[in-house]
Amino acid sequence: MSKQEMLIEYNIQDIVEYISNDNGVDYDEAMRLFYSSEVFEKLNDSETGLYLESPAYIYELFKSEMAAGKIVQAEI
Repeated sequence: MSKQEMLIEYNIQDIVEYISNDNGVDYDEAMRLFYSSEVFEKLNDSETGLYLESPAYIYELFKSEMAAGKIVQAEI
């Protein structure tokens, strides 16, 4: 397994746990929610570099996507 694949896997584990805990859903439902998101697609796309970000940052993107129906990223 490459370093990139390991980072993605670790991020996914943490994010799914965040979703499960914050939304009171079981782990399988949390996985379904995250795996069907645009953020998940971007996380797996090496061109975006999203896999280098923290799980907390990626989770915030996911929450924004769920609230707005699309990825919303505030510009700095």
